[in-house]
Amino acid sequence: MTELTKADIERICSQQLFYLPYFRGMLRAVEQSFYEQQELEEPIYDLGAGDGHFAWALFEDQQVVGVDPWWQPLLEAESRKVYPLLVQAEGAKVPVADGGFGSAISNSVLEHIPEVQPVLEEVARVLKPGGKFYFAVPNRRFVTDLWGMKVLSSMGLKRLALDYSRFFNKIARHIHLDPPEIWIERLKKAGFDQVDYWNYFPVKAMHQLERGHAAGLPNLLWKKLFNKWVLFRSRKNPFIPFEKVASLVENPYDEEGTCTFYIARRQA
Repeated sequence: MTELTKADIERICSQQLFYLPYFRGMLRAVEQSFYEQQELEEPIYDLGAGDGHFAWALFEDQQVVGVDPWWQPLLEAESRKVYPLLVQAEGAKVPVADGGFGSAISNSVLEHIPEVQPVLEEVARVLKPGGKFYFAVPNRRFVTDLWGMKVLSSMGLKRLALDYSRFFNKIARHIHLDPPEIWIERLKKAGFDQVDYWNYFPVKAMHQLERGHAAGLPNLLWKKLFNKWVLFRSRKNPFIPFEKVASLVENPYDEEGTCTFYIARRQA
């Protein structure tokens, strides 16, 4: 692993917090720091390229193929000039050759896919033997430890707290909020023989992200009016918790964290 410098951390925070609503940017900054510490062998398969912002922040002059089922985000991704090739395809069936990629990534994507097993099998197919798959997903704490649940439960409204959990994860389009043993079982079934993982993003940070969905409404307005999530891209912007996020990126690991990062090796 490559150790990040203070300058690296500040750059990562700027790339995320200056271009995304802070509650999304704080999570993406932590995740970007994990990928940057890995040696991603090229060419790289990016499952769930979306609008390309994450790849724009992460990659520079690397051979990366982006895959996504939605055309509109791919148009935005193309405009960022990061991917030499973008492919519109479902993750379970991608028109690329077997074993053509040295590594694969998928950031906060797999939890949204209803039939995820065929997608994992497709990732294994396109990776060369021994190639590694790096991905990040939220875990069960997004079901059990939400801030809104704690507030409602403290008031004795336990049924309403459960309803809140279901509502929040429905609007977040979370389908698979699973513990490591379930992901490991899926990965081994798909053709991976070694899986490492760690938890990150403490409960307190998840609560800030959760409340940020409401506090970030002005960002949505600015995006619609000016096509920018953040109007004032500066550490002096009082609505950007730059130092707090930098501290989180510098110390990201948490055994009780609400998200999990996985590194799975394709069978040799």
